[in-house]
This record gives sequence, C-alpha cells and structure tokens, in this order.
Amino acid sequence: MTYKTSGTCSRAIHFEIEDGIIQSVEFVGGCDGNTTGLSRLLAGMNVDTAIERLSGVDCNGKGTSCPDQLARALKQYKEQTA
Repeated sequence: MTYKTSGTCSRAIHFEIEDGIIQSVEFVGGCDGNTTGLSRLLAGMNVDTAIERLSGVDCNGKGTSCPDQLARALKQYKEQTA
C-alpha cells in the first residue's frame, strides 16, 4: 500500500502487511537515516503495536511526524481491510 503523507518532509510511505505483521516500510523523502532506521525496527512488528507506539509522535511542533504519519497509514490500512 502507498500512503501520501501530509505535514512532513517525507512525501509518501510504501508498506506491506501480511497477516497483521509489517513486512516492509519505505519512506519517500524525509530524513534518510531516521526513516531507514524506523523501517528496520518495524519489520516483523504487529500492526497494532506499531500504531500504539507511533501515534502522536510530533516533529518540531508540526502536530505530526513521519512515525505519526505511518501510524495514520496503518490505521487506514486496517479500516480498508476490515
């Protein structure tokens, strides 16, 4: 799935989920070291756990962040596949 981000340096997030487990995450744009590290940490994580941990993370008072945008993308994924 691809999610178009809003309010962050990254422009989009590509991710794959299988049986409720994150298989891969790729950010388009953003801080490469941070987004690559985040992607590696999330591989193999349960979607609900990722949403819980990433929701509400703020970047410099923007009201969102790359992790928060991913949580929103995962929530949207869950709604579409329910």
